[in-house]
Amino acid sequence: MTSPIIARRFEIQGIVQGVGFRPHVFQLATKYHLTGSVTNTSAGVIIHSQGLPEAINAFHRDLVKHPPPLAHITKVNVYSQALKKHEAFAIAKSDGTAEKSALITPDTSVCEDCRREMFDAVDRRFRYPFINCTHCGPRYTIIDDIPYDRPNTSMRKFKMCPACQAEYDDPVDRRFHAQPNACPVCGPQVALFDHQRKPVEDADPILKTIDLLADGHIVAIKGLGGFHLAVDATNEAAVTRLRQRKIREEKPLALMAADLKTTRRFVHVNDLEASVLTSRQRPIVLLRIRTPNGIAPSVAPRSRDFGVMLPYTPMHYLLLEREPNVLVMTSGNRTDEPIAIANDDAFNRLADIADYFLVHNRDIYLRSDDSLVRPAAGAIRPIRRARGYVPVPVFLRHEVPPILALGAELKNTICLTKADRAFVSQHIGDLENVATHRFFKKTIDHLTRILDIRPEIVAFDMHPDYLSTEYARNMTDVAKITVQHHHAHIVSAMAEHGLSDPVIGLAFDGTGYGTDGHVWGGEIMVVTPDAFNRMAHLAYVPMPGSAAAIKEPWRMAISYLDAAFGDDLWNLNLPFMEQIDPEKIDIIRRMIARGLNTPQTSSLGRLFDGVAALAGIRHRVTFEGQAAMEMEGMAAETKASYSYEWEKTGGHYLIRSEPIIRDVVESLVAGVSVAIVAGRFHATLIRMFTELTIRISQDCGINRIVLSGGVFQNARLLTGLTDALYARDLKVYTHSIVPTNDGGICLGQAMVAAALA
Repeated sequence: MTSPIIARRFEIQGIVQGVGFRPHVFQLATKYHLTGSVTNTSAGVIIHSQGLPEAINAFHRDLVKHPPPLAHITKVNVYSQALKKHEAFAIAKSDGTAEKSALITPDTSVCEDCRREMFDAVDRRFRYPFINCTHCGPRYTIIDDIPYDRPNTSMRKFKMCPACQAEYDDPVDRRFHAQPNACPVCGPQVALFDHQRKPVEDADPILKTIDLLADGHIVAIKGLGGFHLAVDATNEAAVTRLRQRKIREEKPLALMAADLKTTRRFVHVNDLEASVLTSRQRPIVLLRIRTPNGIAPSVAPRSRDFGVMLPYTPMHYLLLEREPNVLVMTSGNRTDEPIAIANDDAFNRLADIADYFLVHNRDIYLRSDDSLVRPAAGAIRPIRRARGYVPVPVFLRHEVPPILALGAELKNTICLTKADRAFVSQHIGDLENVATHRFFKKTIDHLTRILDIRPEIVAFDMHPDYLSTEYARNMTDVAKITVQHHHAHIVSAMAEHGLSDPVIGLAFDGTGYGTDGHVWGGEIMVVTPDAFNRMAHLAYVPMPGSAAAIKEPWRMAISYLDAAFGDDLWNLNLPFMEQIDPEKIDIIRRMIARGLNTPQTSSLGRLFDGVAALAGIRHRVTFEGQAAMEMEGMAAETKASYSYEWEKTGGHYLIRSEPIIRDVVESLVAGVSVAIVAGRFHATLIRMFTELTIRISQDCGINRIVLSGGVFQNARLLTGLTDALYARDLKVYTHSIVPTNDGGICLGQAMVAAALA
């Protein structure tokens, strides 16, 4: 007896647009002899299927278990439906009338099939730098609206030729409904110009660019999410010239190597690191430098790591197919400004940096920097989350109101929430100039539009002078919630792990506005999403010159010496004291004594700075965290630690820095190596904070420990503290989705606001 034909409606949410989901459904339905249709909507994908019950059940099973490579299904609703007159299975026209809740796909590195075709001399896309298919290529950076169809992308101005259209229309083709589908006949093209915008005539602009790079020239290259500035990474003169023109004194420059084999010539790569390097996201990965390595010394001066990525666009593979096969690929911008994305903007802003410009005519709608990650404590930790990862949301345990969270002043990102999803934007930058602030506002406008989110609440940092705070004040028709900086740090990590019960949070960073008006950053708190109780912190010390003390760590060294030794500091036989003008020391001490421009700080980041300066590692910095980074890099392995102490006053613990500083000075005066001093300092922090966390855990009866804040970018501290706390049977939660630095703080702001709403 034949089973009756039945009909089922599948409503699918998740990353199901721009990933070949509809063709996959079509082929799966054909396999099981189903009739019906599949269509994109603004909410996701809807399937009407008709067939035998066992066939529809098998279709359902395979749909969930074996989606396309780039798809991520978050929800499947299945409903019985009346039979319709369908003679076959079809892909229907997209429906954009529903509420916009479909997830947008990140930009994805070129797949192996496309790369193979590009280097196939008989393929019609041979050496075509914009080859792509449903499994790879641009997505987020070319989207103007959803549903994700070609008319809603920057590909709308390129009309497909008959051959490309045939692929696009063929359900069994790999490019079926691939929205960026193109070829040399109908798609985007590259062109080469000099810095005066004069065309460089050449049959193959990419091959000519390779020659220019080999000759030591600086080339601005338009990529997926913006421009790069590229030079031969083995050419010291070229790298030095790039630094001088870009006004980037010492901050390490990113490298792009042709392949994994080439990468292993100049850095150490383990299996975990290799898997991240070759992943679809293709982030920059911080990797330990090999010696010797052949890379120009000016690429990463005084650093133990190179930031390395592999090619992720077809153009990159073409540029690296011959020598030089390792390039500096740093952001195409002036220092502290957003990267350029438009050709005109690049010519205007980069003409005095780049010698030549390799551009193309496919518009980038929203800039997206290269993501940056670091292996630490057995996992890959994001430092900058952008291309390849954004806009995949953080999935929450419960639904929250529509919230806009504005992030911090430095490493800014913004967060928008919708139902059970939190969308953290790509890296925006430091809100310290007009260009970055403009990008900040554009990102908010773009994401609220394409995600169709109308915020009811705006959450922002409690610092009164942040530009993001000013933006929040000027918003209308929304509830406004201020969030303490370190509360947001801890709650951001809680959100990653779906935690809502109280935790003990260690929030360590450089700067955060405290509820008492002081600068916090060495805090241990009991935290829930809606509240926090400060249980311990580093004792306050003055920051002489305020922000100047961040750029000149020697000022913090004087502050710590003054607290530890008073007038006796003049009697210290310390090399540091001989390197600083005595008159400057006297000025700093008078500022401290009179309380002139010396805000009080409990920041662990500033303690790192002070010790680094005392050890002679770094008196001045050219980028945030430089002194601490260099101290970590040179720290020797040791379990020996310095003295430390805390006192309990007013219901919380006050951690004194003086014993640590005295022991550090004693070591330096005795001629102990800087490497040993740096190693002991790290060991001291690990031991001290482990013991104090255990004490607070016992006081409060809480065994869940959350670590967050920019100081935890320090792999030695993160690993050591995590291992020590685990060894005491405490549960430790850290970041692996959003950055532990201020790039993840907007997520915490949003979750605090949701809890308080």
